[in-house]
Amino acid sequence: MLRGFYTAASGMLTQQRRTEMLTNNISNANTTGYKADQTSVRSFPELLLGNMQSNAIPTDNKLSMPKMSQVGSLSTGVYVQEANPLFTQGTLEETELNTDIALADENLPINEETGKTGSVLFTVQDNDGQLRYTRDGSFTLDGQGYLTTPRGYYVLDENNERIQLESDRFTVTDNGAILEGNIQTARLGVGYSDNPSNQLVKDGEGLYRAVDDPLPSAYATEELDFSTKQGFLEGSNVDQSRTMTEMMSAYRSFEANQKVLQAYDKSLDKAVNEVGKL
Repeated sequence: MLRGFYTAASGMLTQQRRTEMLTNNISNANTTGYKADQTSVRSFPELLLGNMQSNAIPTDNKLSMPKMSQVGSLSTGVYVQEANPLFTQGTLEETELNTDIALADENLPINEETGKTGSVLFTVQDNDGQLRYTRDGSFTLDGQGYLTTPRGYYVLDENNERIQLESDRFTVTDNGAILEGNIQTARLGVGYSDNPSNQLVKDGEGLYRAVDDPLPSAYATEELDFSTKQGFLEGSNVDQSRTMTEMMSAYRSFEANQKVLQAYDKSLDKAVNEVGKL
């Protein structure tokens, strides 16, 4: 009975975590460049149950022979194994601001191991000098003319150097080149990950950090086709209707496990307070 008690409790915890993740997706549905999280639910190893009996042997010494029969397997519950961002592109929305830049995925190679496409991301530098990556292109110029993110992180060029401009009257071409007048002053740094679910970890505020080595330049990657769109921003890729449906499903699963837990609790109550009195 206690095994079933813990199994139902693990189901409740799993659905609670799913609900929290889905709620976070809904709350970021309008966040620029946000990538929706997806959970992977796995089950714990099953237990093989057996029943031990004894068969009496008709002898003078009244011997008995142990016998074991197989009852079957018992699930020990489920758990949330991991939560990975979904790196599909969101809708591009026009803002007509020169400092707003979006990345448009056009032809990204498919990873043979995962069967999924990779992702291209802007390269930025945090306050500690560490490389970070983002799809949020709502940039601005600081007081010294450096191109920065909303958090004040520096946007880097293809050589991982800070981009300093004279004014916000600049042009960004489809291949990431930044022109002031007719002179190219920099080229936006864009990294490429062929397996972003394993190579990138969310770092808050729409930023990602590389798990191991820095991402290679997207410009040097063969069979990779993308473009930069000035005056556009990428919206989130959250499917609100689907997310709401999954939230309702998670809630119903939580409620079902809760009822099972209450049934076990009533059975234990009878076993302690009623059967125990006999």
